[in-house]
Amino acid sequence: MMTGTAWKLLAAGLFLAMAVGCTQRKPIDDHPPSLPQPREYECYRAGGPVEIDGRIDDAAWTQAPWTEPFVDIEGAAKPKPRYQTRAKLLWDDEYLYIAVDMEEPHVWGTLTQRDSIIFHDNDFEVFIDPDSDARDYYEVEVNALNTIFDLLLKRTYIDGGPALHDWNLRGLKTAVHVDGTLNDSSDTDSGWSVELAMPWEALGEYTHRPAPPHDGDTWRMNFSRVEWQHQLTDSTASGYEKVPDTAENNWVWSPQGKINMHIPQRWGYVRFVK
Repeated sequence: MMTGTAWKLLAAGLFLAMAVGCTQRKPIDDHPPSLPQPREYECYRAGGPVEIDGRIDDAAWTQAPWTEPFVDIEGAAKPKPRYQTRAKLLWDDEYLYIAVDMEEPHVWGTLTQRDSIIFHDNDFEVFIDPDSDARDYYEVEVNALNTIFDLLLKRTYIDGGPALHDWNLRGLKTAVHVDGTLNDSSDTDSGWSVELAMPWEALGEYTHRPAPPHDGDTWRMNFSRVEWQHQLTDSTASGYEKVPDTAENNWVWSPQGKINMHIPQRWGYVRFVK
């Protein structure tokens, strides 16, 4: 039989545990008044097949609007990106489709092993938090060589992670198209584009929501482009090297207000419609 003191200690412990739990689930950061509201996008159901070849030229893509041009990750106070970036989304019963078109006069890449830290090259990145709780969210990165880095984050880094680098998005399809010549510094390119098909069957493992989504469901997503300043060189296989001691640019669909993509509360809203 527990004494009155024991009951009090137990109650205090339960209260502390609840408080810790609430603290862990508290949003990382309120949306600052100086930052525009997260962007919104209506993702239409595909009216036909989507071939994943990186070209974004299937008839189905004509029904999908482009997102707004990407902006600096910190917002409008920072310089406008040097090159335009826009994305499109579609969905059907099997996949979430994402396509991006990126202006780029010199398309290059070096990393060829899956789950390398792909943002050490120029890349395109996808972030998905289906139930907006800043837990169990997905990240996929692709470089111009179509090398993939996919990971699952159980919590945000500021909340202690962990990031599961050995997790793979089963059945993921990706393709890259280069409008120009890859790793050839002797000419000028127009850009590169990426298509991704993410299976609902794999995404559904951690969505905690219907996958495929129901008509009208809204998920939190953001898209990022990492762009390094480079210089021409004869000392690398690609013909390019990063400018030393120069930070990368981060251009995104929905600005974060700081150089940190891992603030899901500031990602955009993607609404699925038929």
